[in-house]
Amino acid sequence: MIQDIKNKFDNSYYKVLPRDNSYVLSFEKDKCMIKTDGKNIYIPRYAEIVNNKKLELRYLFSIDNTYYFLSENSIEPFTDYDYEDISVLRNSVNKEMCFAAETAFHLYNWYRKNKFCGACGVKIKHRDDERVLFCPSCGNTVYPCISPAIIVGVVSSDRILMTKYAGRDYKKYALIAGFCEVGETAEDTVRREVMEEVGIKIKNIKYYKSQPWGFNSNMLFGFFAELDGNGSITIDKNELSEAKWVKRSEMNFIEDDGVSLTREMIGLFKNNKVNFS
Repeated sequence: MIQDIKNKFDNSYYKVLPRDNSYVLSFEKDKCMIKTDGKNIYIPRYAEIVNNKKLELRYLFSIDNTYYFLSENSIEPFTDYDYEDISVLRNSVNKEMCFAAETAFHLYNWYRKNKFCGACGVKIKHRDDERVLFCPSCGNTVYPCISPAIIVGVVSSDRILMTKYAGRDYKKYALIAGFCEVGETAEDTVRREVMEEVGIKIKNIKYYKSQPWGFNSNMLFGFFAELDGNGSITIDKNELSEAKWVKRSEMNFIEDDGVSLTREMIGLFKNNKVNFS
């Protein structure tokens, strides 16, 4: 998956200046400034944009001692760089660049949505020694927001439950997923989401793996579970456009894209590597 990069990722906050080889991420809502050849994506280096008079940068993180910064104001497109929909990142064969850009997007959204104190309305400030926003008036502190969510592969013998979201741009098959509610364990969320979305009971819930998913500011927790009883589906049409049981022998259309936890889990089942022992 995209977070499994070879080089060292350091998300500690430092008050440092950019170097010529530092990367600079610029976003406009759901678009990211990149250059792409259809397979690779390229993020502009500081040396390429240093002459931009409106440049205001915020340090983000480093990968293998290379700094990444966020431009706090939009950079005008230049040369071959332009703003592309954030979903384009998933098509890159360079997973390190994809991971860097989607993690930067997570932080961009946090900064964008927290310009003023949620308690008293005063303009909020950034501390110099760690990544935290604080209110100079009432002392309220705000740390980066991470929303926990689950993904579950529901299995019945040689079948897995496949779904398609309703009303979303992502049109490929996926697994049941949903956000954890207040007071719930992740396992409680798994049971509730399966019942709400397809109306079936499950058993033998087994944790698989987690994934930071900066595209939506989530932390994803992957589980597998077995069908308990009748596999008749009652679909929640507000959440799903389709839900069906798919046999392992029918999954030739499914490929692991090397990006998402969902696709990796589907690939595991397809290759008969899921067990509940």
